[in-house]
Amino acid sequence: HHRSRRCAGNKLMKGFIGTANIDTNSRLCMASAVAGHIRAFGEDVVPCTYDDLDNADLIILVGSNTAWCHPVVWQRIEAARQARGTKLVVIDPRRTETAQGADLHLAIRPGTDTALFNSLLAHMRDTAGLDADYLAAHVTAPEAFWDSITDDAAACDIPAEALAAFYALFASHPRTVTLFSQGVNQSIRGTDKVNAIINLHLATGRIGKPGAAPFSITGQPNAMGGREVGGMASTLAVHMGFSAAERDRAQRFWQSPAIAPAPGLKAVEMFDAIADGRIKAVWIMATNPVVSLPDSDAVRAALAACPFVVVSDCVGRTDTSAFAHVKLPALGWGEKDGTVTNSERRVSRQRGFLSAPGDARPDWWIIAEVARRMGWQSAFDFPDQAAIFAEFAAMTRFENHGTRLLHIEAPADYDAMTPFLWGGAQPFAAGDFPTPDGKARLVITMPEPIDDDPALPLRLNTGRYRDQWHSMTRTGLSPRLSQHRREPLVEVHPEDAARFGLHENGLARVSTASGSSIYRVDIDNGQRRGEIFVPIHWTDQTASLGRTGRLPGRGRDPISGQPGFKNTPAAITAVTPDWTGFLICEDEPVAPPCDHWTKIRIASGWLVELAGSGDPEALLALLPPGEHAEVHDRRRGVMRGVVMTAGAIKAALFIARDNSLPGRDWLITQLAAPQASSNELLAGRPATPAADRGPIICACFDIGLKTIIRAIAEHRLTSVEAVGAAINAGTNCGSCRPAIAGLVKAEQQLTDS
Repeated sequence: HHRSRRCAGNKLMKGFIGTANIDTNSRLCMASAVAGHIRAFGEDVVPCTYDDLDNADLIILVGSNTAWCHPVVWQRIEAARQARGTKLVVIDPRRTETAQGADLHLAIRPGTDTALFNSLLAHMRDTAGLDADYLAAHVTAPEAFWDSITDDAAACDIPAEALAAFYALFASHPRTVTLFSQGVNQSIRGTDKVNAIINLHLATGRIGKPGAAPFSITGQPNAMGGREVGGMASTLAVHMGFSAAERDRAQRFWQSPAIAPAPGLKAVEMFDAIADGRIKAVWIMATNPVVSLPDSDAVRAALAACPFVVVSDCVGRTDTSAFAHVKLPALGWGEKDGTVTNSERRVSRQRGFLSAPGDARPDWWIIAEVARRMGWQSAFDFPDQAAIFAEFAAMTRFENHGTRLLHIEAPADYDAMTPFLWGGAQPFAAGDFPTPDGKARLVITMPEPIDDDPALPLRLNTGRYRDQWHSMTRTGLSPRLSQHRREPLVEVHPEDAARFGLHENGLARVSTASGSSIYRVDIDNGQRRGEIFVPIHWTDQTASLGRTGRLPGRGRDPISGQPGFKNTPAAITAVTPDWTGFLICEDEPVAPPCDHWTKIRIASGWLVELAGSGDPEALLALLPPGEHAEVHDRRRGVMRGVVMTAGAIKAALFIARDNSLPGRDWLITQLAAPQASSNELLAGRPATPAADRGPIICACFDIGLKTIIRAIAEHRLTSVEAVGAAINAGTNCGSCRPAIAGLVKAEQQLTDS
C-alpha cells in the first residue's frame, strides 16, 4: 500500500482525466476519523504520537481489540502500564482478550458511543471539570452546542457503578489518551462518534500536551499515506479540498489539462453507479471489494454487468479478479520500494527485499505507463518512486503559507531516508489550529438511530481475527496463521444460543435484510445478550457460504460515506445437516459438491470442513488417484477413505451422520510426515496416542493451549514473561499475550483454591 501508487493514481484521475471518482480502502476504515478531524481541527491531523501512550496516566480504548488488531501498539500499552501504572479502560460490546486485561471494561450497547462521551462531557461540565481558559482561548462552539450535551448514559446499558468508575477515572487522570478504531469509524454515525471524543478532549484541555490526546489508530497499512496524497474521493490532494482556489492551485501545480470539479463518488456510491451504468469502466487495485464492501452480492452483480473491469493484484485468484477483463500483475509488499505513513504521521521508507516475479511491475509504473499512452508523457515521466515522492513533497509546500500542517521536505538522498514526523510531536501544542480563525471547533453530534425489526431481533457485529488480515488473499496462504481459527465462527451468548436452539460447534445461518451466510457456533459469555459477532475474512475462495460482506446493509455515514459494519439487525437459525465430515488433502481441492464447506491451509496441504444433506457418496470424487483404503458403514452413516502413494498419505476423507468424527490434528501431522499404517489412518488416531497440545495459542512458535497450561503448572510460572522465557510463547508478535495472561491467572486461582 505504498504512497507512490495512490499519488500517481490520484494525479491521473483528478488532474488529467478530470474526475474525482477515485477512492481508497480508507473509505471502509478511516473515513469517519478523517471527517471528524476536518470538522474539529480544519485538517486531517492526528494530534499526537505513540510517545503519548508512554506518557498517559489513563488510556481509553474505544471499539478496538488492540491486542489482536494492533499487537505492537498493545505491547507498548502493556509496557506503559507496567512502568507507570497507567490505567486502562476498554469500551467494547464484546469482552475481547483486550478487554479482559483492562482495569475497567464498559460493554456498551452497540451504537451508543456518542451518548457515552456526551454524558461524560456533561458530567465534567456539571462538576467543574472543563478547562474554561483553554475553551476561551482556543475553541469555538455553535450556539446550541452546550444545550445538546445531556446525560444519555442510560442508552448505553451499562451498570451505574461501572459508569461512575469511568467518570472518576477520567476526572482524576488529566493525562488521557483516547485511542479509537473501527468500532467507532465503521458506523452510520461514525463521524459524530469521532467528534464526540474530540469534543471531550477539547473541552477538558486534553490535547496538545504530553500524554493527552484523541488518537485515531488506522485500520489499514499506510491509510494515512493514502489520505495525504488525496486518494479519497472527498479530498483533492495534499489535504486540499475542492474550493475554486484549491482546484486552481492543484491544476497549476500539476500543469494539467483538467481538474476534477467536485468530490467524486465514494466507494459504495461508485458501485451503485457501476450497477446503473453511469460508470462503465473500473480499475481495482490491491483490494477485494466483492468481499469487503457491504451488501457484497450487489457489488458482485455490478461488476458482472460492468463493460470493462481491470484488476491489479499480486494474487492471481480472488473473488474480485473473477470479474476482470484485464488482470495486471502488481508487486507484493516485500517486492515494493516506496514510503508509507503510519498512525502517528511518521513517514518511513519501505525497501523491497524480494525481486519482482515474472512480468509483475510496481503500481506507480503501471499507472504512469497508462497515463503516458493516453498522451500525457511529460507529466508522468517518473524515472523512479523517488521522483514521485519529491513531487508529492513539493505539492505539500506549494503555496502553503502555514494554512495546512501537511508540509514535507523531500530528503536529498531518498534511498537513505530515515523515518520522520510531519507536523511535529505535538502539532497543537500552541493551541493553534488550521482553521480560518485558528481555533478548534466543538461539533454538535447526533446519536446513531436504532432500527428495530422483530424479524431481525439480534445485532450483528463484524471484525478481524487475530492471525488473519482482511480477505485472506495472503495471510490465508500461511498454515501457521490459519491455526488460530480454522473456520469462521459466530459468537453467541449462552442465553441466545438456548433461545434459538443453537449448539456449540453446530452450524447456524445468520440472516440480514441483505443476505445470509453460515458459520460454526461458538457459545461465548463475552458476547452481550442479543448480539452476535462474525469474522470478515472468509471468501468464496475459502467457503461456500461464509462471506460476511453479504450481511451488512447499505447504510452509511451521511458525512464520511463510511459503511456501518458493526451494528446490523440480524436473525440466526440452527442448520442441521444430515451428515458432517472433513477432508485433509495434499493438493488444493475443487469446490466440494455439498451444502456447506470451508477451506483452510494446513502444513503440507488443506483442511476442508464439510456438511450436507442426502448421500455423501459423491464426495469420494474429491480423493486423488492412488492406493485407496475405505470403510463404509451405511447403517451408522460412516464413510472413511484414505489415499496413499508410495507409503505417503495424499488425502483422507471422514464422514459421519452422528458427528462422531476423529480429531484433525494428528491426521494433519501424517500429511506432513507420514508414519502410520492405513488402519491407524482409517481409525483417525495412532495406536499409541501422542500428547494433546490443544488449540494453537501462539502462532509464531506453534504452541498449543495444553502445552502452555502444562508449562505453567510444572514450572510454577507466574507471569507472561516467565512463560515466554520457559517456552518462547508470546515473545514475538505479542498478540497471544492476553490469552497467556488469562491462562496464568486461571492457574493461580486454581492453586490458591
